[in-house]
Amino acid sequence: MQAVTVVDVKVTDMSADTKIAELLTELHELIKQTQEERSRSEHNLLNIQKTHERMQTENKTSPYYRTKLRGLYTTAKADAEAECSILRHALDKIAEIKSLLEERRIAAKMAGVYSDSDPPRKTMRRGVLMTLLQQSAMTLPLWIGKPGESPPPLCGATPASGDYVAKQGDKVAARVKAVDGDEQWILAEVVSYSHSTNKYEVDDIDEEGKERHTLSRRRIIPLPQWKANPETDPEALFSKDQLVLALYPQTTCFYRALIHTPPHRPQDDYSVLFEDTSYADGYSPPLNVAQRYVVACKENKKK
Repeated sequence: MQAVTVVDVKVTDMSADTKIAELLTELHELIKQTQEERSRSEHNLLNIQKTHERMQTENKTSPYYRTKLRGLYTTAKADAEAECSILRHALDKIAEIKSLLEERRIAAKMAGVYSDSDPPRKTMRRGVLMTLLQQSAMTLPLWIGKPGESPPPLCGATPASGDYVAKQGDKVAARVKAVDGDEQWILAEVVSYSHSTNKYEVDDIDEEGKERHTLSRRRIIPLPQWKANPETDPEALFSKDQLVLALYPQTTCFYRALIHTPPHRPQDDYSVLFEDTSYADGYSPPLNVAQRYVVACKENKKK
C-alpha cells in the first residue's frame, strides 16, 4: 500500500474543501427550490379544502365539482412528486458531502495527521467518544424508497449480501479476544480487507492506535447504513423478542439482548432487554439503543 504523506493529506483537504463548498452551494439552491415548490402547492391544497367545504355546504356532488377536484388532485400529485424529486436530490448532495468528509478523515488517519477538531481517538476523552457515537447514530440517514421499492441490504435489520465487503472506515461489530481470553463483540473501524486471505484488519474504536485485530469475515458484522422507517418498512426492523447484539449504553461493546419494543417512528430507538444474570428473569430492565447499533446475533441462544 502506498504511504500517505502530510503533503498528500493537505492536497486532499484542499480538493475536498473546494468540492464540499460547491456541494453546499448546490444544496442551498435545492433547499430554496423545495420551499418555492411547497409554497406553490399550498395554494392548490387550499383550493381542494375550499372545494370540499362548498360541497358539504351545498350537500351535493355535482359533475362540476367532480371534474374540478379531479384536476386539483392531479395537480397536487404532480406538485408532491416534484418536491419529492428535489428532496431526493438534496439527500444525494448530503451523502456526497458526508462521503468526502469521511475520505478526508481516513486520509488524515493513515498519515497520522489530525486537526484540533478531530484528535486521535487514543487521546480522546471517553465522554467525547460517547458523544460522537451518539451523533453518528442520530445522523444515520433514513431510507426513503419509492412506492413498492424494498429496503436495500444494511437498511435496519436487513443483512448485508453474502459477498459484501465493508469499506475502509466503515464501523462494524467485531468479535475479538479480550485480555482474559474470553471473546467479546466490540465496535470497530475497518482498516483494510485482504481478498487473498478473506480477512479484515480493524481498529478497536475505543483504543485506536493500540488495538488492531486481524479477523475472518465470520467475525465481522457490518452495521446498518440506513435507518428503517417503521411507518413504511416495518419488515426491515427487528421484531419483539428477537435475539440481537446491541451496543450497551455508554460502552463500545455489543451484548446479547432481546428486542422489547421496536421503533414506532423513524427517530425512535429500539428498547432492548440485555442478558443479565443479576436479575431474577435473566434480563435487564428495558434500555434504549439506536438502530445503528443493533445487529443480528450470530450465536444461538443458550438454553
